[in-house]
Parts: sequence; structure tokens; C-alpha cells
Amino acid sequence: MDVYVGIDIAKAHFDLYDLAAAHAEHFEYTQEGIESCRKYVEARHPVLIVMESTGGYETALAVALSEAGLPVAVVNPRWIRDYARAAGKLAKTDQIDAAQIARYAASLQPPVQGVFDEQTRTIKALVARRHQLCDMKTAESNRREHSADPVIAHSITAVIKTLDKEIAKVEDQLRDQITRTPELKQKADQLRSVPGIGETTALMLIAEVPELGQLNRRQIASLIGVAPINRDSGMFRGKRMTGGGRRLVRTKLYMPTLVATKHNPQIKRFYERLRASGKAPMIALVAAMRKLITMLNAMLSRNQNWSPQNA
Repeated sequence: MDVYVGIDIAKAHFDLYDLAAAHAEHFEYTQEGIESCRKYVEARHPVLIVMESTGGYETALAVALSEAGLPVAVVNPRWIRDYARAAGKLAKTDQIDAAQIARYAASLQPPVQGVFDEQTRTIKALVARRHQLCDMKTAESNRREHSADPVIAHSITAVIKTLDKEIAKVEDQLRDQITRTPELKQKADQLRSVPGIGETTALMLIAEVPELGQLNRRQIASLIGVAPINRDSGMFRGKRMTGGGRRLVRTKLYMPTLVATKHNPQIKRFYERLRASGKAPMIALVAAMRKLITMLNAMLSRNQNWSPQNA
């Protein structure tokens, strides 16, 4: 019988459920607990191990199991919740959640993901840190606009200056990480050759979409969540929608896509044609984002820079 394993992860512990054996295990989230889990799972020869994306808590365990040659998939927790609701399983404990993840693994068999090497994990962490610092700077800038007290305004200005310094440090560390590896530097240079894609966006794509250049156009659009989905039901008959996928990537691609509709000849023509045909601005912009990400994917798969001739 094929072995499917579900793992529910918390900050200090994680629970494992072996569907074939109908057996649950509880581990402390320590190096010893990870090692005990690895030994248990290796002995079971699983077809697939599935865990939820939990904001980074899953990383150490996923990396350890993947590096041991075990098949691991990290999935969106919303997919697990929707699956459980569809099955009428509303009760929640850590063991029940692990069992639901194992059933999801057996039923839907999400694709196994490759392991991020240490450098790629560092780049991903630095990109995430830059997002956090930029969000804090935006919040402080908004507070300064509404601050009438000069003492408070001075304090906010001091914090913004500190944040600017930290953002610059993180950006320097990102550049250093990229230039260390010729393959990543070449990928970043290829992405930055596209009008609308700056250094920050290129680094974000390298960190958040390592699959870029390895999938076909439909797969990459679906991964990002910009692929049109049929909704021929009720009032939505004949409509197409997008969603799911990597929301952070879509959010960070919004401004580069907007710039591309002004300065990238291929994207500009495509966007203007959609607007001329009566498409709403946001619908046309999402379609332009889909075209942009598929263009980037094709460039990396062919190992080539952007050029007007290819546009």
C-alpha cells in the first residue's frame, strides 16, 4: 500500500500522520525531533510527504526531509482547509489536521518540490526582510503626514532614516549573494533586461519563483495565479477569473506591469489592444501581468536577454 504522510507544524512541535498505517506521531520541533521524524519516514518509504506553508516554520523540517531524498510538497494551507470542509471534517486538533493533510496528499498528490540550497534560502529571507522594512517605512511615512506635533514628527523622521539605512544594507547583501553565483547573476541580468523589471523585482522573482524558466506558459501562469479560470455557473456564466497561486508575487508585479504597459513595446501593444476592445483597466492589467510573466519564463528557458526584435 502506498504510504502518504501528512505533517501539521506548530512553532514548538509538529504532528505526523501515516495514512497507510493509520498511525500518528508527535515530535518536538528541535534538531532531535527533526532527526527522529526523518528516521521514521525513511523507514516507511513514502510516496509523498505533505505539509502546509506556515510562514517559515516548515522550512527546517522540509529542507531536512528533502535533503534526505524524501518526496516533500509544501502547500497552501487554504487548500487543506477547503479539502477538509469539502469532506465534512470540521473538528480540529493537531493530529486531526495531520490526518487531513495525509488524506489530501493521497487524494490530490501535489507535485514534489525541489530543495532550496542554502544560498537561495538566504536570498529568499533577505527579500522577505526587505519587504518588511519597506512596509514599516510606508507606515511611518503615513504617520508623518498626519503628525502635527513637531516632536513626534522628528521621532518619525529619525525612524525613517534608520529604516532607509537598514534597507540599503539588505539590498547590498542581496547584490552580494547574487554576484557570488554566475548562474543567479545571469538570471538577474536577463530579467533586468526587460523594460519594467528593475533590480528589486528581479531579486524577488529569483527568490519567490525559482521555477521560472522551468515550466510551460500555462503552468507558470497558474503558479502565479494569473491564469484565467472558467466559471460557467449561475451569474458567472461566460466569465473568466484569476486567483490562487502566489499572492505576494502578484502584488509585487503590479507596479512593474504598470510600468511595462508604458515602456515595454510588447506589453504596451497588448494592453492597449485589450483596452481598445473594451476590457476594463484592471482586467487588461492582469492579462498584461500574465503576458509579462510568461515572457520572462520563456526568456529564462531559452537563456536569452530581452530585445526589441524578440518583443
